[in-house]
Amino acid sequence: MLTTFAVTAFVMIMIPGPDQALITRNALAFGRTAGLLTMLGGLIGLAVHATAAAVGLSALLLTSATAFTALKVAGVVYLLWLGVQSLRASRRTAAAVAAPDVPPERRSPLQHIRNGLLSNVLNPKVALFFVTFLPQFLPTHGNTLGRALLLSAIFAGLYVLWFSFYNVVVARIGALLRTPRIRARIEQVTGLLLVGFAVRLAWQQP
Repeated sequence: MLTTFAVTAFVMIMIPGPDQALITRNALAFGRTAGLLTMLGGLIGLAVHATAAAVGLSALLLTSATAFTALKVAGVVYLLWLGVQSLRASRRTAAAVAAPDVPPERRSPLQHIRNGLLSNVLNPKVALFFVTFLPQFLPTHGNTLGRALLLSAIFAGLYVLWFSFYNVVVARIGALLRTPRIRARIEQVTGLLLVGFAVRLAWQQP
């Protein structure tokens, strides 16, 4: 059962989503450390949802349409904000090509962590994953809480494994392609993807 869960979870983690878009953008634009910090924020967000699901709090999203809608609206607004920020950054970066003396944009480690954290915490689809997918692998009797925490830990470990590898690959590509013109294009594409994810999330039903 654990093997089935691990394989299924790993496939789901690899499916492109907001996390992958943000990690790609930050790793290419700001380097490997930025990508890892974004992943760390996403991991903290997963831990919040996993812990809440393990103790039964996230089940409210399945029983309360109001709670689901409130979290969904917050997630949509945040993804739209990230998308607009990326599109604005692409214009600033493109302008730097014509004005090379302008210093590049700087971001603090906390900003990268915050990006990943809020991307997951405000995404009701992540919460629903933990309250709909995990129960299929829980025993009907015995230490259900302990098994839920174990499965959540396995999911978190696979998340770190995949995105650590992914971040290294992206950062190496970035070392070759990190020019103002390419960076502007990356930020533009990421912005459009995040806006697209926001639109898709807006149509998500509980």
